[in-house]
Amino acid sequence: MDIRTPGPPRRELVRGDLISSGRRLDDAVVLVEGERIAWVGPAASWPGPADELPPAAPGRLILPGLVDVHCHGGAGHGFPEADAAGMRAACDHHLRHGTTTLLGSLVSAPADDLERRIGALLPLVGSGHLAGIHLEGPFLATARCGAQDPRSIVPGDPDLLRRLIDAGQGAIRSMTLAPETPRLPELLDVLAAAGVTPSFGHTDASAADTSTAISAVGGRPLGATHLFNGMPPLHSRAPGPVGACLAAAARGAMVVELIGDGVHLADETVAMVFELVGADRIALVTDAMAAAGMPDGRYPLGPMTVDVVGGVARLASDPGTTGAIAGGTARLLDVLRRAVRRAGVALPDAVTAATATPARLLGLDTEVGDVVPGRRADLLITDADLLPRAVLRAGRWIDPPDTLPADTVAADARSATAREAH
Repeated sequence: MDIRTPGPPRRELVRGDLISSGRRLDDAVVLVEGERIAWVGPAASWPGPADELPPAAPGRLILPGLVDVHCHGGAGHGFPEADAAGMRAACDHHLRHGTTTLLGSLVSAPADDLERRIGALLPLVGSGHLAGIHLEGPFLATARCGAQDPRSIVPGDPDLLRRLIDAGQGAIRSMTLAPETPRLPELLDVLAAAGVTPSFGHTDASAADTSTAISAVGGRPLGATHLFNGMPPLHSRAPGPVGACLAAAARGAMVVELIGDGVHLADETVAMVFELVGADRIALVTDAMAAAGMPDGRYPLGPMTVDVVGGVARLASDPGTTGAIAGGTARLLDVLRRAVRRAGVALPDAVTAATATPARLLGLDTEVGDVVPGRRADLLITDADLLPRAVLRAGRWIDPPDTLPADTVAADARSATAREAH
């Protein structure tokens, strides 16, 4: 699947119910010229010849292409360990399910290994398969390592950070680090100079220390990596990083990631956060690993071994014990669908949290994340049940409208049903 296929400019008219810019517009038309959106509005206001309009399509939803800022792989392949063909297959898998902007996430590893994996991802960034690289570590809290290899977690090291950023040649977009890691102010300065968005996570810090770290960012874009996961639970007398991050998001100082897949978070938790901070401060993410879109079985996550049972990924463990949750197996559209159907989030809000908010967090919001004139023509077409029907990226159909293979649609329907059971 070639993301950047050369060819003459194309012109497309897409009709359906548009969910974008925080609202729903029934019977809308989107005009695409070349790689860009040229016009958006009600079909009744179409300024061109009436015979150009496609037929009305009740039940067809038009969404912006989804933006996933935290993804370790899919289709049997992970960015921390797969070869070039496998990593491309992972990108293609998520693209076919509507994620048109994707960061490739790496886990903590020895410095030389991280440098090699960054180099392995660079061709995918250059080809447009990835929008950049997310480093999840290695400056994390060992006590909250989750599925990360504790042997690869190291104290904050500005020189190592510069080395990794240099290896990325401008492709590093974000980095997860613990707010209590040593030399945090220096690390934040290095990230800011390189235009890399920090995200606090895998932390055992107190609420006070987390708040101090948030203030140290100085109002620049800041994320919270998979809020609630990889950190102490919220407690009435020890609110910890969860309390500090929620307060920061509520005042507009942070965007919090939510893995709303029914495994990492209860649906009621997802609903609560949307009510507390709003969709403009939430990025729905997958934290997907190699098993996304795959059957149960054994999969790698960097140097770690993961067993997937009933769609839930956990570190392989001894009989009678339960390993830590080890990433997700959902696609971002699955997460969005669950937010609407199980958490009761309004569809426009769920779409905002899967598109415009993560795009803004990374500074990509002038290019992607919404369906407005001038943006890249990335569209996800679904049916009324939020199952994918077609994907348009940069003005080209990944699958022609309404011709997504029947087995893919059936698999999505089965996946949706299974996830509803969690």
